[in-house]
Amino acid sequence: MTIEVRAASEFADVKTMLGPKRADANVCWCLSYRLPSKENQALTGTARGRKVSALMRQGPPGVLAYDGDEVVGWAAVHPRADTAFATNRRIPHVDDLEVWSLWCVRVRPGHRGEGISHALVEGAVAFARDAGAPAIEAYPVDNGGAKVDLTMGYVGTKRLFEKAGFSKAADTDSVLNGFPRVLMRLDLR
Repeated sequence: MTIEVRAASEFADVKTMLGPKRADANVCWCLSYRLPSKENQALTGTARGRKVSALMRQGPPGVLAYDGDEVVGWAAVHPRADTAFATNRRIPHVDDLEVWSLWCVRVRPGHRGEGISHALVEGAVAFARDAGAPAIEAYPVDNGGAKVDLTMGYVGTKRLFEKAGFSKAADTDSVLNGFPRVLMRLDLR
């Protein structure tokens, strides 16, 4: 198996990774951190997919992992200034650099345990670096090796990001699935 990670430029592939089985269902579409809370909550059903499509016209909203022609993973990565992390009171700013945020890593069922999340983090780092980001941050759980519920596992684990070269930059006041979230950071300069 050879995994290729590239910019998320095909809406159909993003929809495969983020869209609902029923078009009118209210699923995240990875908009929760990308949009201000009020705007995110106001979007329902098919409007969520249309919003992602509109955002994609401004540029790729992240990266996708492919096994041949099949899309098998997704990672959301974008400049922090254009995300909810810019104003999140629970996750601190380490400094004033115009860092990028990496907040969601998803692997399709049937493809987990194959190293795809590691490839996605690597691909997201390369995507941010190529766009000129001075550093990239992630906000995973520090689960100490304990099992993380799959529905909350999208933030990744501290260990996943350590393996990609990130270092813990700060504690946060955020907790997910009973585990504290930490701010992990990688300098790209």
